[in-house]
Amino acid sequence: MGALHTLDYVVLAVYFAIVIAVCVRVTRRSPDSDELFLAGRTLGAGVVGLSLFASNISSTTLIGLPGAAWSSGIAVANYEWMAALVLVLTAVFVAPLLLGNRLTTIPELLERRFDARMRKYLSAVSVFLSIVLDTAGSLFAGALVLQVFFPGLPLGATIAALALFAGVYTAAGGLRAVVYTDVLQSLVLLLGSLVLAVLVFAEFDYSWAAVKAAVPTDHLSLIRPLDDPDLPWLGTLVGLPVLGFYYWTMNQYVSQRLLGARDMRAAGGGAMLAAGLKLLPLFLMVLPGAMAIALLPDLERADEVFPRLLAEYAPAGVVGLVLAGLLAAIMSSVDSALNSASTLLTVDFIQPRRPGLDTRALARLGRVLTLALMLLAALWAPMIDRFPGLFSYLQQAFAYVTPPLVAVFVLGFLDRRLGARAAFRAALCGHALSAAWFVATQLGWLQVHFTIVAGLLFAATIAMAWGWRAVLDDAPAPAALAAVAQARAAPSPRWLRPLATAMVALTLAVVFAFR
Repeated sequence: MGALHTLDYVVLAVYFAIVIAVCVRVTRRSPDSDELFLAGRTLGAGVVGLSLFASNISSTTLIGLPGAAWSSGIAVANYEWMAALVLVLTAVFVAPLLLGNRLTTIPELLERRFDARMRKYLSAVSVFLSIVLDTAGSLFAGALVLQVFFPGLPLGATIAALALFAGVYTAAGGLRAVVYTDVLQSLVLLLGSLVLAVLVFAEFDYSWAAVKAAVPTDHLSLIRPLDDPDLPWLGTLVGLPVLGFYYWTMNQYVSQRLLGARDMRAAGGGAMLAAGLKLLPLFLMVLPGAMAIALLPDLERADEVFPRLLAEYAPAGVVGLVLAGLLAAIMSSVDSALNSASTLLTVDFIQPRRPGLDTRALARLGRVLTLALMLLAALWAPMIDRFPGLFSYLQQAFAYVTPPLVAVFVLGFLDRRLGARAAFRAALCGHALSAAWFVATQLGWLQVHFTIVAGLLFAATIAMAWGWRAVLDDAPAPAALAAVAQARAAPSPRWLRPLATAMVALTLAVVFAFR
């Protein structure tokens, strides 16, 4: 790729200056633990929604979505619209209980519904996934992207620089620094992606008929055959809801924004805003990648689609804007993962053992943990280069690890007879099964798409939970059931359910249009 224009460097410099200014202003507050981890529970709907969107859209997304669309079609966008449906579900049914219980971490809810073992189990798994997948994956992908623009950059040093920048401002300003920079970054992401999408569509004279004539029909369909190697329809139906529920509801990395909302109006409105924004990647990132089949048919690797579109069609200044968007995506994912992992370790493991620590001491400890976790992620990130592919590394790990946790979490809401011992043993058995299945897959004994595996593991864990419930007969105490009772839920605004219904209808309309 050619050298950047002077205007591109100006755009990048302005972006970094604004981010640093926002961070400096926020860090003057000298946050205590509640401020560091939950921004003082004062976040409004706009901040919550934009931060939810920005923390999810990573450099792997900006590179991976167009690349996947170029190689196999737009079915990769199923991850995006499914996220919109899960966010609606979370806003209406789960968020009121999260805010009503005044939680700091999601695992706290499992302790109240079951026991401390389930809290620590979910928390430990969440920290592991946050560092090994979310943080390390974003650092690795970000370094690869920067190497495209600056080929001389070494992988390890680039990862270290990205980690240091994100880690320092996350440790200093906490969740407030994270969400306010996320607001800026989400706007940059949307603007940069929109400009590039318009430029690509212009190559077809802004004619959808021209696009359909130039792109293979199967590449413009969201619903793929059962034997499709990339995303079969059954995997979309049974696997993506499970993976989406973990990511958007149980994952501290994302749900921390909801926990930091000032009330249900902010949490519900933010979730609805994020749901609407999750419909945009189909148009801003996926469809331009599919159109690139006609524009760039000679590429050797799918990951080259995004940078080649920039090189071929973006004028000076726009390249800098989109590159700023890429850097924004990296920072957003890394800072979110670091802050959430630090919160989990501090609140779920250290505070219960040292209840005498005041809020300032907990905040100092949280900052130290953030920097330590940043170091671990930076050390692991180069190892991802040894795996077959980043997308496979991320998605398959989530598919095998998260379904047992989702099954137990959902049963905690729906099954009033499930006790703590049965739930804990079901989670252990579910992960034992998933580990055995993973090994069998690596040895070639089983060849089932990982999204279908996620759905099957979810169903198997539910069956095992019911089996353990029958054997152990440990009915939950009334106090445990009260944690998930509607009486504990924070009151939702009247407009939330009608808006949720409209969002579901809009999402289904998009799916129907591209079926």
